[in-house]
Amino acid sequence: MLDAMSDPATSRRERAARRAGEFPPPPPPLPLPVPDSHTHLDITCAEHAAAPLPGRAADPVRALVDAAAAVGVDRLVQVGVDVASSAWGVRLAETHPEVVATVAVHPNDAPLLPDLDGALREIEALAAHPRVRGVGETGLDHFRTGGEGRAAQEASFRAHVAIAKRYGKALVIHDRDAHADVLRVLDAEGAPDTVVLHCFSGDADFARECVRRGYVLSFAGTVTFGSAGALREAAALTPLDQMLVETDAPYLTPAPHRGRPNASYLVPLTVRAIAAVRGADEAEVCAGLAATGARVFGPW
Repeated sequence: MLDAMSDPATSRRERAARRAGEFPPPPPPLPLPVPDSHTHLDITCAEHAAAPLPGRAADPVRALVDAAAAVGVDRLVQVGVDVASSAWGVRLAETHPEVVATVAVHPNDAPLLPDLDGALREIEALAAHPRVRGVGETGLDHFRTGGEGRAAQEASFRAHVAIAKRYGKALVIHDRDAHADVLRVLDAEGAPDTVVLHCFSGDADFARECVRRGYVLSFAGTVTFGSAGALREAAALTPLDQMLVETDAPYLTPAPHRGRPNASYLVPLTVRAIAAVRGADEAEVCAGLAATGARVFGPW
């Protein structure tokens, strides 16, 4: 892969594709199917409506689902970030057997809502739906939310923890520059049985602490970035039965396609990077990721 990207013609084509906002070509299929544990199909379709989608572009969601299945990504977790996207995800999961949903108010949105309590009541009502398998993405973000918004953000996080526990759903956590405070809140509230650190961003020491607590670490395309040595160390030590893989599409597109739109069909690039850093057989990694996905989110 690196040799191909060093070719001047390939590099020029990649730069041109980034400028045009084109989706990358599909990678070779995985030997065994795995889930994408965190994607935003609604945002992908809305932000990249003008870009040629893989598959049947007449139905962009179906095109993305089918493109993923063609390379061995046969199950998708559609993640809510507000009441509207959460309700949309539930409707999608009702009509697409390949998709299950999570519901939440995003931590960066919580301080901005005029009626956070009302939004949380709506999220709780959605959480009872059988096609909802997680509460999130919730958590703490000290990068985008300043000190003035952190009290509301933490109150929202605590409310989501309670909802996940009441309904027996996985808690899907957004943690940006807030590792210690995320653990503090989970300790104070009592963590649900299943906790997923979405787009895990910590180092090996934080990974060990999360693994010790029984949490699940979900790795995104960031693990393929050249600067992500600490993240690869974390992926190398995480047990497969506590590991998931995700896109966070349309964001965090794995190398060598950074800057282009992301989608679930690019999961194989991340899976292969994880297999390489672990020195593990690709099929073994896929089997472990599939088993963890079934345990965390249940049958599709």
